[in-house]
Amino acid sequence: MLKSFQRWIDAIPELRNRGRWTELNILIVGTTAGRRYNRDFRNRDYATNVLSFPYEPAPGEHAGLLGDIVICAPVVQSEARKARKDPRDHFAHLTVHGVLHLLGYDHESDRDSKTMETLEQSILATLGIDDPYSIDD
Repeated sequence: MLKSFQRWIDAIPELRNRGRWTELNILIVGTTAGRRYNRDFRNRDYATNVLSFPYEPAPGEHAGLLGDIVICAPVVQSEARKARKDPRDHFAHLTVHGVLHLLGYDHESDRDSKTMETLEQSILATLGIDDPYSIDD
């Protein structure tokens, strides 16, 4: 699975174009830890699919560390099952989504949400993954 995560991350153009070494950490957790992270850092008492924690370098520090993403595997698998999506594709989507958050993207406004969704769709398409936001009837 490690190679899959690397492939998904490598598909993000902004990382390829950085021109320098970049590091990020991915932690895959169960429901209990996913709930704890979400509660402790977002004040939401439930397990969520992905959380992003951007690294904030000290003044003058030039670290290649982007930050950490935490993916709750049972939530991702449950969402994929409910949406009739391939779980691997959903993991790819949420990995890309989490990394985009580390790069400063968000979905707090409709405009920002559209920008982020469009980027995700484009990146996932290069991986042969269908639009995660399309709704099948």
